[in-house]
Amino acid sequence: MGFVSLYGVLLLLQAINLSESSHLKSVKDSPFPPNFLFGTASSSYQFEGAYLSDGKGLSNWDVHTHIPGKIIDGSNGDVAVDQYHRYQEDIDLMVSLGVNSYRFSISWARILPKGRFGDVNFVGIRYYNKLIDALLLKGIQPFVTLVHFDLPQELEARYKGFLSSESQKDFGYYANICFKYFGDRVKLWATFNEPNYQVILGYRSGQFPPSRCSSYFGNCTEGNSENEPFVAAHNIILSHATAVQIYRTKYEKDQGGSIGIVVHFHWFEPISNSTADKLASERAQAFFSNWFLDPIIFGKYPREMVEILGSTLPEFSNNDQEKLKNGLDFIGINHYTSFYVQDCMYSSCKIGRGSSETEGFCRQTQQRNGVPIGQPTDSDILYVYPDGMEKMVTYVKDRYKNVPMIITENGYDEANNPKLSIEEVVDDVRRVEYISGYLDALTTAMRKGADVRGYFVWSLLDNFEWTGGYTHRFGLHYVDFATLERIPKSSATWFKEFVATHKLSKSNI
Repeated sequence: MGFVSLYGVLLLLQAINLSESSHLKSVKDSPFPPNFLFGTASSSYQFEGAYLSDGKGLSNWDVHTHIPGKIIDGSNGDVAVDQYHRYQEDIDLMVSLGVNSYRFSISWARILPKGRFGDVNFVGIRYYNKLIDALLLKGIQPFVTLVHFDLPQELEARYKGFLSSESQKDFGYYANICFKYFGDRVKLWATFNEPNYQVILGYRSGQFPPSRCSSYFGNCTEGNSENEPFVAAHNIILSHATAVQIYRTKYEKDQGGSIGIVVHFHWFEPISNSTADKLASERAQAFFSNWFLDPIIFGKYPREMVEILGSTLPEFSNNDQEKLKNGLDFIGINHYTSFYVQDCMYSSCKIGRGSSETEGFCRQTQQRNGVPIGQPTDSDILYVYPDGMEKMVTYVKDRYKNVPMIITENGYDEANNPKLSIEEVVDDVRRVEYISGYLDALTTAMRKGADVRGYFVWSLLDNFEWTGGYTHRFGLHYVDFATLERIPKSSATWFKEFVATHKLSKSNI
């Protein structure tokens, strides 16, 4: 349906054959196992729309986006890309790509409009049953995330959401319902998407709901940036443990699925070869991603966090420790970019991202001596650094004893530029180059022994990008936000060929 210029075709072909290390190689060279998942990713608030249809309750994001000034273009996800009504059309797009899995999230407020304080919305149950069945009918495995930033506003109103241990009970109640009604067909579950960003943006900078922060970190009417992120994180970690315990004891034997969590990972490069900067890069990992994974896998917070924060970190009770022993089956990794890190503990440095005590005294920047870490994109913090993928996956492999990993998000942003023609927009060669480069780096890590089970592009479609509204486009398919027409981009064509090549490779090995 899209129109690609001759110049764009030439660039696309050039990108496909970037180097002899390209993945479109001989059959025996493919590092992907026969059961490897190739897919695209989405989330309920960014895709579904239908925000008050068929009994759905208000979510925290429904409320947040209707507050003037919260979203850069004044938009919201009331309609989003209307997947609630167009899911069959979108499944057809997945079929055209040849992918074998689709990662999506369930809207908690669509299932339980009032949390555990109200009735189950069985119309919402029916919607997800239809979506799951339609995917399976086309040979596409559903990969379900229980919370992708959105939760019922009722829980915020009753007890301030994840600042209260009551959230653990609510999440367990919700997870149990999802396992009960969908688990006979859903075999991949993630409890949370990017809880590290959820608490950083919700409780430290206040950019995401519930918009709580100290004045030093953001513009909020209430909150405590130096305490509340750790309280919320603690409750999310224990909510994860609650759901896993329910799955292990009630459903795992009969349903035979796997359950994990999705964490956002940056790669952190020391800005110099000094010991101080190398230690700072370790602290950056501890205070960003290990913050969540260490308790789930090792039963305790990272040493670097304990040494700096002391009693600011909540403690795990004996009962908590028992629940945490249920762990996870896989680590979901969302990865886009990398940062340089400068020590702020043993040497002076500029105030900036990561430099405060509760962030680990590790200032993060994407420039060194005025030179960026990689090619800039249309997002302020996303720079192209494929080596970060290999280094980050290898780091996770080594730290967590090669627990199975799934790359649950990886993608490239381009600004929504109304001055460009559709022909120019769908000629997204930079996205092709980005995905190709990051896949090259991923397969290098896999050849070195990393147990990676899947790769999901963010995203199937251009969509609502949180506080960025509709000003960013990450999709393999262009979406006309006025008509909601979907048009394949060059990246969709490239990814289709990539997946087909590796499916052929696996069938011939």
